[in-house]
Amino acid sequence: MADGTHIFADAPLDGLVACPECDALYRAAEVPPGSRAVCARCHTVLISPRRHAGMAIISLALASIVLVAGALWFPFLRIDTRGLWQQATLWDVATSFPVGPLLIVSVAVTAAIVVLPIVRAALILYTLVPVVFDRPARPLAARAFALSESLRPWSMAEVFAIGCAVSLVKIADLATLSLGPAFFMFAALVVVTVIQDQLVCRWSVWRSISPV
Repeated sequence: MADGTHIFADAPLDGLVACPECDALYRAAEVPPGSRAVCARCHTVLISPRRHAGMAIISLALASIVLVAGALWFPFLRIDTRGLWQQATLWDVATSFPVGPLLIVSVAVTAAIVVLPIVRAALILYTLVPVVFDRPARPLAARAFALSESLRPWSMAEVFAIGCAVSLVKIADLATLSLGPAFFMFAALVVVTVIQDQLVCRWSVWRSISPV
């Protein structure tokens, strides 16, 4: 890395791109839409512009907010056993331990599966809406996008979905399970989030919101 730093010492910073995985440094180049620039060392995608990706990302971010809101209030799961039944919403699941030592776990789960997806979607909208509609970037757009990226590893909707699937398999023999609308909305949220993250070309976003 020392040699690479020496080679690019005189290059302008806005003309360089660093690999987020192995820190290899490259001179940025124009990449045609639909093509990709990858790291020669670890093959991480560095630049991957797509036509009309901005509008698709905005649509997916709005869909994420709608799905989270719907998943909070529609029934998530119903359990029937011996003539008794219990129905819960996603909010009930996330806040199942309102007091005691497990309150910390409840708060962490709520933040990971409810708050963070909404916050990330809002930050993406704040960053990209002006850019997509050919308007100047909003104040603090760079900080908003950086915060969205820093929250990405902590938004664990897919981990919660896998945990639910494992739990359902374990209790399927003990009771009759009925999946509510919120379950499918939450599953759709996981898919939407993955697609959105795949569509975002972070180099293109940084270049579009950076001051000229």
